[in-house]
Amino acid sequence: MKNDKYKTIINSINSKNIVLASQSPRRAQLLKLLGLNFQICPSHVDEDSIQIKDPVSHVLELSRAKAKEVADSLEFGLVIGADTIVVLDGQILGKPADKKEAADMLSRLSGRTHQVYTGFTVLENPGGNDMFDYEVTNVHFRDLYDWEIEGYVNTQNPFDKAGGYGIQDQSAVFADRIDGCFYNVVGFPVTKFYTRLLKMLNY
Repeated sequence: MKNDKYKTIINSINSKNIVLASQSPRRAQLLKLLGLNFQICPSHVDEDSIQIKDPVSHVLELSRAKAKEVADSLEFGLVIGADTIVVLDGQILGKPADKKEAADMLSRLSGRTHQVYTGFTVLENPGGNDMFDYEVTNVHFRDLYDWEIEGYVNTQNPFDKAGGYGIQDQSAVFADRIDGCFYNVVGFPVTKFYTRLLKMLNY
């Protein structure tokens, strides 16, 4: 019975024309775990235009800007926007521009604990229903060897990821402790998103 109710709820959500305002394959994969069907329509928001230093405000503002840009172009739909950042000693680490910056970021993270923040926003058209929240996870890196950093940077994996690493690829061996939502580190906190979405839609 519980499984049938879950299917009924997911089918009801899927009827709302879900749109993911992100081209991240990791976010798409995580949303599919929930059984959601959606279109991908990446936003074109300039992430560098948001210069808010507070991590929570930063990810919430960017996630909302991404969702709103896409939602404004739709007459009917449920738009999901998200933004993920890595924070070390209160400083936001974005996506590295080149190999040197990627190596520098990983060297700074080596042997340290950092935070991963993800903000998410859901906007519904018509009706103006909206929901936003965030998740934070503490990640500790063991001491990394220089050759590990060099090898990982040469894979090209760091360049589309905040902080210069992706926990789901070869850099999985860098982290020896994770306190909080693992999927948040991948790029989307599915549990908090799911529970907040149910509340928003009155399920």
